[in-house]
Amino acid sequence: MPHTPTAPVILGDEPGSFPHGVLAERHPAIIRQVREAFPYEPWQQRALDALLVNCTKGGIEPLPAGAHDRARWESWGMHTYAGQSWYDVPWLWSESWFYRQLLHAVGYFDPGPWQGVDPFRPSKLAELDSSATDEELAALDALAGRPAEEQARALLHGSLWGNRADLGFRLSAEGAQETAAVPGLVADDSERLRSLLGSTGTGTLCLVADNAGRELVPDLLLVAHLLAHGHIARAVLHVKPYPYYVSDATGADVIDALRRLTGAGGAAAEYGHRLWSALSDGRLVLRAHPFSCSPLPYADMPDDLRAEFASAALTVVKGDLNYRRLVGDRYWPPTTPFADVTGYFPGPVAALRTLKSDVITGLTADTVAALDAAEAGGRWRTSGTHALVQVRT
Repeated sequence: MPHTPTAPVILGDEPGSFPHGVLAERHPAIIRQVREAFPYEPWQQRALDALLVNCTKGGIEPLPAGAHDRARWESWGMHTYAGQSWYDVPWLWSESWFYRQLLHAVGYFDPGPWQGVDPFRPSKLAELDSSATDEELAALDALAGRPAEEQARALLHGSLWGNRADLGFRLSAEGAQETAAVPGLVADDSERLRSLLGSTGTGTLCLVADNAGRELVPDLLLVAHLLAHGHIARAVLHVKPYPYYVSDATGADVIDALRRLTGAGGAAAEYGHRLWSALSDGRLVLRAHPFSCSPLPYADMPDDLRAEFASAALTVVKGDLNYRRLVGDRYWPPTTPFADVTGYFPGPVAALRTLKSDVITGLTADTVAALDAAEAGGRWRTSGTHALVQVRT
């Protein structure tokens, strides 16, 4: 950060708050859903039951001595927070810790038949194979004959709204206009972003992905369009090295999405084949840096990751969690300039995000007042019905 942050770090210790609800209600629900998704063995069921009790009533317990990433988590604060309540440590930290402990409970990292089995894969595939996805991919056929600029605008808004379940993404020209007109955009640097994407040319775009399934598909479509029209020479797609936050995209999820595209027929299949070729010849590269699953903000990124972002013509950060990590998971005053809290980032950066947590920066005072008046209790921050596009060059 260019200055010492003064905004308080978000914790989960206040009953009735959004973070407290995630820790007390959402995490237990996730454990139950995971347990029902697979015929887990008795030892896994016992471990999941123990995690449910620990994450709601217990304290932070260090990873076993033999854990492959124990040293990494030690550097990320495991010993600092050991013994403390999950509610009393930074919310970003406790959320990330939950998913690491969940994978430990089901034996994801251990040698044996359950090694590498994604506990969230059934829900990811169900969304990817849904009829709603069929409709959205079919809409690409209508978009194919439109001018390139109109396609780019539609695909950008598809990437922005793709993780909003009640809207999805609309890729026809009419759908793009409807999405662009949604008053839920609380900050809109779309024109600046399109200008940057149009001038990247021979440079590299880094795209930090968020969710798999119906959000990852429009991200990939946008990359395919930018590559095909010469707006970028190369794209680096940053995904998670292991399952995380239920739906965050991994390398396996990228392949699933590409297979979904190539098998869909029509324009969707053309996009899929272009992306397949781009991966094969190095114009599209996958990255799964360990820091992508860390419980820390990007201000604390390691030097090798910093160097990669520094070399990119533009980095686009997708989704709510990545936004929290980009600006810092703090109760910033909403009018705090986005450029101030991202001044540490080593190159031009843009955020595409639907709002699903309390963190927000870069709004005007009038926008904040209007949102607070329309939605009592600040529900606009967490409802997923508002979004933003912010750019810092």
